[in-house]
Parts: sequence; C-alpha cells; structure tokens
Amino acid sequence: MDGRGLSAGSGRLAELRRIRQQALTGPDPRATERQHARGKLTAHERIALLLDEGSFTEIEGLRRHRATGFGLEAKRPYSDGVITGWGTVNGRTVFVYAHDFRVFGGALGEAHAQKIHKVMDLAASAGAPLVSLNDGAGARIQEGVTALAGYGGIFSRNTRSSGVIPQISVMLGPCAGGAAYSPALTDYVFMVRGTSQMFITGPDVVRAVTGEEISQDGLGGADPHASLSGVAHFVYDDEATCLEEVRYLLSLLPQNNRELPPPGDGTDPDDRLCEALLDLVPEDPSRPYDIRRVIEEITDHGEHFEVQSAWAGSVVCTLARLGGQVVGIVGNQPQTQAGVLDIHASEKAARFVQTCDAFNIPLVTLLDVPGFLPGVDQEHGGIIRHGAKLLYAYCNATVPRIQLILRKAYGGAYIVMDSRSIGSDLSFAWPTNEIAVMGAEGAANVVFRREIAAASDPDAERARLIASYKEELMHPYYAAERGLVDDVIDPRDTRRLLITSLRMLRAKHAEVPDRKHGNPPM
Repeated sequence: MDGRGLSAGSGRLAELRRIRQQALTGPDPRATERQHARGKLTAHERIALLLDEGSFTEIEGLRRHRATGFGLEAKRPYSDGVITGWGTVNGRTVFVYAHDFRVFGGALGEAHAQKIHKVMDLAASAGAPLVSLNDGAGARIQEGVTALAGYGGIFSRNTRSSGVIPQISVMLGPCAGGAAYSPALTDYVFMVRGTSQMFITGPDVVRAVTGEEISQDGLGGADPHASLSGVAHFVYDDEATCLEEVRYLLSLLPQNNRELPPPGDGTDPDDRLCEALLDLVPEDPSRPYDIRRVIEEITDHGEHFEVQSAWAGSVVCTLARLGGQVVGIVGNQPQTQAGVLDIHASEKAARFVQTCDAFNIPLVTLLDVPGFLPGVDQEHGGIIRHGAKLLYAYCNATVPRIQLILRKAYGGAYIVMDSRSIGSDLSFAWPTNEIAVMGAEGAANVVFRREIAAASDPDAERARLIASYKEELMHPYYAAERGLVDDVIDPRDTRRLLITSLRMLRAKHAEVPDRKHGNPPM
C-alpha cells in the first residue's frame, strides 16, 4: 500500500472498531448488568434470538442525537437508544427495531424516532414483516414536542402499513402513555410476564385521580392484557420462549398482502380419516365439548397457534395448516358459555377474520352457536354494534371461506358466523346439525303458545309439539334441501373435504366495490 489506504492495523479501522464496540456495550458497562438483573436481555441479545444466526444487518448504528439543553449535549451515545436493521427468519427477510433500555431508558427522541421511521419505510418498500421489540420509557422529556412528533410519525406509518405487511409488537419492558398506541395499531402483540407492562396512565396517576391502588403489573401487565383487555394476543413466561414463538408466527404469515403464506411440509395425509370426531362431539346439543380437540383432529399433525386464548373464551381463533396450506379457523367453544357470541367474542373473531383476509389466509368456520348472549349489560354495552363488526368482517372478506356446522346454528348468530347468505363459498354440515331461528323448546313456546295453554296436559302437549317442530324444521337435511348447505357429510371425512375444497378455491378472485374504503361499525 502507498500509506494512504486502509490496512488491518490502520488508525481509521481501529477507530471504527472502537466506536462499534462502544455502541454495542453502551455508554455505561454496568447498564448491561442492570438489564440482566431485571431478568431482561439487551436489545442485541433479543435480535440475535429473533433472527437467523448471523443474518442481522444494522443501519444507522452510529446515529447520535443533536439535542441541547438539560445536559443532553454532553450525553450523545451512539445508536441513541434503538437498534434498527433487517435479517432473516427461516430464510425470509424481516425488519426489526429494538429499544435499548441501557441508553436513556429506551426513551424516544428525534434521532431515535427518525431511525424507526427509516426502518418502517424500508419494510414497507421491501414488502417484508416488521417486528418491534419494545422496552422504552416513552417520550424523551428533555426533547419536548419533538419527541411527541416522532411518535406521530410512527403511528402514521403503522396505519399506512396496516394490511400491507405483517406488523408484530413484542413487549419486553415498559410501554406507557402515547407509546402504547403503536403496538395497539399492529397486527399482533406479544407480552412477557413480570417484565412487560402497557398502560396509558400509570399507577401513580390512577391513584391521584381515582384513589385506586394498583401495581404496574396489576394495571398493565401481561395477564390483565391477555385475559381482561384483549390487548395482548400471546403471553409467555420468558423472553427466549416469546421470541421463538414470534418466529413461529412469522412462518405462518406471508411477507406482504400480495403473497400467500408459505406452505408446510404436507407430510400429514390429506385423506386421513378423523375417526375420533365421532366421539368428540356429543349428539346432545346441550352437552359441552372442547372445540380445540376438533381442531387438533383435522389440522396437519394436530398443530395450531391460538390467538388471544385467554380472552373471550366462547370463541376460539387459531392459525393452522390443512394439507400444508395456512388457514384461519374460527370456532365456537361449547365449553365456555355454550359457545355463545357476546361483545368480546364478536370483537375478537371480527379482528381475526379481518387480519386473515388482509394477508390472504383462507377462513374455516366451525359452527356450534346457540345465539348471541342475552342481557341488559350486553344490550347496553353495544352487542348490536359489536356483533355487526363480525358480520362486516365476514361480508367484507374476499379470501376462500368455508363454513362447517357441527351442531347448533341458531338465529342471527348462524347468519353472522359466515353463512352462505353472507358469502361463504361453501357450507357443509354434520348429521348432528340443527339450523333454526331458535332452539326447538323456545320455538314451540312461541309458535304453539295457544295450543299448549289450551291443552289438558300442557307439558305433554309441549313435548309433542317440540318433537313435531324438530321433525319438520330442524332435521339435519332441511337446509341442504333448500341449497343453504352444500352437503351433509360424514364427520370422519371432514379433513379430506376441507383440504380439497381449499385447493379448489385457492385461485379465488372476488370483485370488490369501487370505493375509498368501507365504513365498518368501529
């Protein structure tokens, strides 16, 4: 070399290595120890668990803020508290940003926000999923309104990318105030027990305003958001398990809304008979069973990935594969409130249907529903509006849609759960199906009220008329005779029929109205 170039031992390369090492360790070497003492990994350690080994490419790792005042000009660490870049998960490109709690507590300032904006724009342009690893103290107070504007830029990008690329938020620390709205705008939220919290106003503010005493975990921890608010879709006990499950979810999703989800191995025979189904679902419509057992029997290798499993338990929403093809399955859960649709169940299923439709995931609906939950609280809480969300989501969905009626299918709930009348491509039923305006007992009391009242033995007359109503209007073939069910099938043949039907519908094309967007009941 002529002395002007770079060599392995040149001062410039040595300086670069020093700066990169400083960015990796953070401004305070003890900060990593404190992070580990809290039971938390560092941002770099989390990224290493999420992405394929050696695949991460960092961008703007040397970015520093330019704010002044409050001593900020003397504290200008590299990375500015967020790590951004891309890598692969199972060989497929994924973009990621991870708050570094060791730097300013992961708080967001102008430079921090601009790094996130950059990686979000890249993800949208490249048509690849975006995963955010959240562990930050909110807006950087010293930067004032500039920090708030940074959040606005994140929210607008979340919204523009909604339904275009999968967006996954992983909560690995605190997320308070306006910062919580970005995860709420994304498709899926993961949380870790004991270390992650989300709330708009913290326990101190709650205490000051309402007098209520509550801990951070009690207010916005993983379990309250999984079982009470429905904000968290998945909850785990440790970060490593959580990030491994994020990888699994990504294996079920397409890169963007123009692609199909990746196929599975297809080693479970398509024509496998499901003998166990004959015993899993009791013929008596009043006896409960676990719809998850049905799902495990028909899906590839019995595997499925349930969404919001601890919230709104009367409906199960899960991702699985049938014949290697990813599907979204919505099923009433007779073990919980007889599988009834209430406010939360309607909202949960509507969101799931909408997400599947956005990312080209076919829908299979397993129907065993006695109706909508009656009650003053439900009516005043807006069951009409929330039930309409589910109705709208199904009617608006253009992906392949198959309805399978296992037992009860009563009233408006039957219509809402993807009936042929609202656009299901195919509707099948087991011989145990009961499709009707309401149950035979209730129907007889309405239709034959006078006959029962005038009878010498009202109880015997009621029993006779109930049997007559069932025989005439609720036999398994009534709907099939009128073309509202495509076929009544042997339950053992369910898997084969679903797979062949989905393959037939794989190239489905649905015309959509020429409009700016619909106006769903929010």
